[in-house]
Amino acid sequence: MELYFLGTGSGVPSKERNVSSLVLRMLEERGTTWVFDCGEGTQQQILNTNIRPRRIEVIFITHLHGDHIYGLPGLLSSRSFQGGETPVTVYGPRGLKEYIEISLRLSGTHLRYPLYIEEVDEGILFEDEQFVVEAIKLEHGLDSYGYILKEKDKLGELQPNKLKELGVSPGPIYQTIKSQEQTRLEDGRIIARSDVIGPPKKGRKVVILGDTRYLPALKDPLHKADVLVHEGTFSGEDKELAYDYFHSTVKQAAHLAKEAQVGELILNHLSSRYQGESIKQLEEEARTIFPNTTIAYDFYQHAIERN
Repeated sequence: MELYFLGTGSGVPSKERNVSSLVLRMLEERGTTWVFDCGEGTQQQILNTNIRPRRIEVIFITHLHGDHIYGLPGLLSSRSFQGGETPVTVYGPRGLKEYIEISLRLSGTHLRYPLYIEEVDEGILFEDEQFVVEAIKLEHGLDSYGYILKEKDKLGELQPNKLKELGVSPGPIYQTIKSQEQTRLEDGRIIARSDVIGPPKKGRKVVILGDTRYLPALKDPLHKADVLVHEGTFSGEDKELAYDYFHSTVKQAAHLAKEAQVGELILNHLSSRYQGESIKQLEEEARTIFPNTTIAYDFYQHAIERN
């Protein structure tokens, strides 16, 4: 599982940072890619990577400000031209369905794959055998959401030594024992899977927030996330400006990460007023509060390891 930041700026593109777009690659887990926001120029950013649009399975839109959605109709269209045939589901706030459908209709775009658009409220969006995804409401000028991805725990590793102690020789029977709760051997004995496997592999928790004011109450739903992606539009000195524009400072994001006891904090959505050395200063501001903080830049890649 890997985060790949395609755009880390706010408002308008700059020479250093494109507007918001983030990819979660889960090639090992599901062979697919999930996209979070799709600002103008996202397609162009993808051309500089090895990301394949045909692998896109789900797109999550945090809110409908232009720097988060203006690239979406183009990406959906190009995916069709580039041989994408598998279904895509797009999640986002009310109004997203109208925006997509009007954009595709007026541009005469006909997709070659099924497109499903789900407008969200707070709560569970979907659950399968691998993941649970939940939407949480934020505080911004428009309805804005964050997305909590919880990977389900996986079975522990089969313990061959324990099986050998029970007189079970290696072979296809090992896979059978791991695949079911109980297995009856040829000699009539019953092997319980729980007796011969190691501890479960704990699933990872990843939180990706859209634009928001500082919300201390988020510490509970974000608790113990392995990775938190939070906007850091302004420096700590611009606290009032951040509030007026429904954004957060890097210090506020760091305080939330500390209170929620997350593993890592990644800041993005930086104002273009910060360039060069001032980016390092922002990072140091946050690290005085939450040391395990990184400010993302365009094309930054971050592997999410299991604990």
